[in-house]
Amino acid sequence: MLVDVAKGVQFLNEIKDSFEAAFQWGTREGVLCDENMRGIRFNIHDVTLHTDAIHRGGGQIVPTARRVMYACELVSGPAFQEPVFLVEIQCPDDCVGGVYQTLTQRRGIVIGEEPVVGTPLVQMKAHLPVGESFGFTQDLRAATSGRAFPQCVFSHWEEMNGNPLEAGSKAN
Repeated sequence: MLVDVAKGVQFLNEIKDSFEAAFQWGTREGVLCDENMRGIRFNIHDVTLHTDAIHRGGGQIVPTARRVMYACELVSGPAFQEPVFLVEIQCPDDCVGGVYQTLTQRRGIVIGEEPVVGTPLVQMKAHLPVGESFGFTQDLRAATSGRAFPQCVFSHWEEMNGNPLEAGSKAN
């Protein structure tokens, strides 16, 4: 979101299109990893423009405004979001311990566990980060002797723990 909170700035309407282009460019290719940005707001507090109209063109405004937005993004405490799967696992009730163990090793969180009526099976639902899902089926089958059957579907985006600018953190 781009919000004008400036008071009495001259010529701001003349650079509106150029500033919007810089905003679109800056949020489409974020400063950390050239990805689309989500949940960001820029407030325009003050603008000092050249009095000569030739120096207020898109060639001067767009790159400058984009660099200002990148600097604001870095200073504001950025965070990464990661995609999360909804995993539905069907297994016999004596394999539930292996499912919990496999999910816990991969930052998974069980959100539901229901017995299937009339059978010895359990239907489990869990959230699992997509980055942790590679090799998940093989590990789950190994932990349950091949008796658990997972299905993964995209569920939502979730903010990653840690600071992406701090060396050694998960987000870094």
